[in-house]
Amino acid sequence: MGTWQISVDLLARSRFVVSPRIECSAAVSHLVRPNDPMTRAFSAAHRESFEAMLDEHPARRAVLEHSWRPGWIADWLSVPPTGPGLTFEEELDHITRLGDAWVRADLRHTHGGPLPRILSRPGTARHATELLAWVWTHCLATDWARRERVLRADIVSRTARLATHGWAAVLRDLGRDREWLGDGQLRINRYDLPSRVLADDADLFFVPKHGSATWVGWDLPQRYAVYYPVTGALAQVDGRVDDGLEQLVGASRTRLLRTLDGPSSTTALVARTGMPLGSVGDHLRVLLAAGTVLRRRSGREVLYWRTSLGDALVASSTGAGAGSPAGDSVGVDAW
Repeated sequence: MGTWQISVDLLARSRFVVSPRIECSAAVSHLVRPNDPMTRAFSAAHRESFEAMLDEHPARRAVLEHSWRPGWIADWLSVPPTGPGLTFEEELDHITRLGDAWVRADLRHTHGGPLPRILSRPGTARHATELLAWVWTHCLATDWARRERVLRADIVSRTARLATHGWAAVLRDLGRDREWLGDGQLRINRYDLPSRVLADDADLFFVPKHGSATWVGWDLPQRYAVYYPVTGALAQVDGRVDDGLEQLVGASRTRLLRTLDGPSSTTALVARTGMPLGSVGDHLRVLLAAGTVLRRRSGREVLYWRTSLGDALVASSTGAGAGSPAGDSVGVDAW
């Protein structure tokens, strides 16, 4: 399925929507296979408890292990939302209603072989939804308000670009291998597959999510979605006071928080900020105690990175270095 054939009417009816379930699916993939500094920091923060949960629930682990193959993600993780404005629980209920037989068939197709006995028993769809529910509860729920603001700010910037540059420019910016080819053809990947013709009355959604990966999803023959990386993830989105963060934690700790846009060692922070080594260490201890950063040893170094609270503090401030403008420029993924 290298391209989708999309009519003018369908493109005109397509919508940008926020999906908490897709944000959760992206988080699952980052726990399993992080692919950049931000997703590695997210995985490092949650992977230990995630693995403990999988050890306790082997059926959930089996679902997870059969949900990917190179270049492919299972449909139960990527099925399009049924509409805009749904809660995570409402979206999760849709997966439950798909049923065991549907989820098992999807896992067999994705994995390319028979399933283990543990997935042949009743409850496969429940195991899948419980896996997502755990990730939502333990990794995303407390941070969802901030994430949702960032996702909606991205949609505002996309629709503004649509008004000034048209659909071709917007579609070209939705991630790797996305391109409007003309004659109603939207490239969705580089595979040499026949084009799929989308019906005029189909639903087509464009869904932002955190992380750098891009993928598509469908529920044939009626619903299709393109999932793309959010831009400006650390941008200011709601008009906070310019120096609010600095007033709260001080200029030096603000500089450190803003510099920690990825896992960094104390030595790297000294080089990037110009602050003395002892001062950096003292401020990091305070930020660690306040829950705004995490740390973990990596070889001979100790790496620090922001927690979701630290991300939220940086995202809500606007001073120098607070992030890229929430517009056409690509920002930093807030994982």
